[in-house]
Parts: sequence; structure tokens; C-alpha cells
Amino acid sequence: MKLSVILVNHNSANELGLALTSLIKATQGISHEIIVVDNASADRSLQMLANEFPAVQVIANQKDAGLSKANNQAMGRAKGEYILLISPDTFSRMDAIEKMIGFMDEHLTAGGLSVRMVDRKGDYMPGSKHSLDSTWASFLKMVGLSSYFPKSFSVHKTLDWVEEFETSEVDTLNDACMLLRRSVLKKTGLFDERFFSYGYNIDLSYRIRLQGFKNYYYSKTYIIHLPGKIVNKFSWDHLRHFYGAMFIFAAKYLFKLPVLNIKNIGETYPSSYEVD
Repeated sequence: MKLSVILVNHNSANELGLALTSLIKATQGISHEIIVVDNASADRSLQMLANEFPAVQVIANQKDAGLSKANNQAMGRAKGEYILLISPDTFSRMDAIEKMIGFMDEHLTAGGLSVRMVDRKGDYMPGSKHSLDSTWASFLKMVGLSSYFPKSFSVHKTLDWVEEFETSEVDTLNDACMLLRRSVLKKTGLFDERFFSYGYNIDLSYRIRLQGFKNYYYSKTYIIHLPGKIVNKFSWDHLRHFYGAMFIFAAKYLFKLPVLNIKNIGETYPSSYEVD
């Protein structure tokens, strides 16, 4: 099988339906499977999946497992040569996945790939190429880890329109759309599950580079990234997961924190954790 597509959903039935419709069209002619992990949605997500997308594999969690663990659950089942982790609030162009896979096929040192993203107005989203936001960048610089991300801290700046259409190597893959090479994940392991909903992509991207592979931003196609849920940035859950991820990363690489809960590709979870 060429491709496994994985989406993690939580109360996003409408967006998920649109995303799946676009993905099914974009994967025509590609040997693939689609896996949705539902993190205890209270809306009609599971009913919609059963009624409208019966061919999609579903992992229905009884509690919110977070993004890193939920993605690991699906990757434990995935059979594809490539694994595409994509957010349910995206809409894929017809040619997007075929072109992304073509790039990876031609660049054997590529461990992972993110793609150009535009908003619903068609405006370029710089975060699709520069995945370290200002808060993360400031923190990494403060604790002395900026050298781990040389391209993110480069003094060289280019115009947005140049960056948008320039395929290039990057430090960090964007978590809204990550195409990963299965053989590389066998070397790196999957996501570190201490990162609940933030930072897991930054950590894996760094481990991909530690293994001698490269991460790329691919500009020759695009996906549309729709507005996501509004996050209360002053809530306790957001504060502890967002800022906690930074301290976990720093402790892991500055103080050699023991490696915990990093699943290997093909490693599944106990059936008691999930309800299919």
C-alpha cells in the first residue's frame, strides 16, 4: 500500500466530512487507506462516519487522548509506505497528495514533508513553512536550543511571495499536514506522548533530522486550511499543554530526560483503550 491517511477528530463533524470528501477525490489512483481517530466527540461525528464514509477505518476513543497519542494509535495500524497526518479542518486540492508523494519518491533523503497552505480567501499562510511561532522561537533562544533549528533562526529573510513558492528544506513540519516516510519512522519512533497537543511535531521533526533525513516545505500545490476552533489561550488546559510542551522539549534535550511512551511503527494499543 502506498499511503495511509490519518485524521484526528474532536467534535468537528462538518469539517471532517468536507476533509474526507476532498481526500477521497485526491487519493483516486493511489493505493491507500483512511483512518479517523475520534477523541470522544459529543457531536454527530461517529454517526456521520458510519453513514457517509463506511470505508473509512474508525478508532473511537472513550476519552480525549490528545493529538500525539491519537496519531500514534492510527500509525500503529497504518500499512502505507507513506503516512499523511492531516487536520480535519483542511480541504485538499485534487493534485495535492499525488504531487507530495511524487516529491518524496524523488527525494529519498526526505523524511517528512509539509505543503503550502492558504486560507479560505486564498491568502498564503506563512505558518505552513515556518512552524515555530514567536513564543516557541523566543523560548528556544532563551534556553539555548536555537542552534537545533538553524533554518528557523536564520537572519536571512525573503519576501512572503518568494517564500510561498520556494520549495525548500525546513527545520519543522507543520502539524496540520505532515507526510511522513514509514521507513524513517521505524528509525525515529512515533510521537512522544508527553506532548499532549502541542510540540509533538517539533520534537518528531527534530528526531527526523537527528537520523540524517531532511524535512521539506513543498510549494507546487496547496491545501486550504479552514478556521479552526477558537482556543481560550488563558484556560488552564491551554496553558499547561502549550507551555508545558516547551519545558518537556527543553528537559528532554538539555537534561537528557528519559525517553518515554514513544511507540514504534506497527506497535498497537491495548484494545481496552479504544472502541472501534
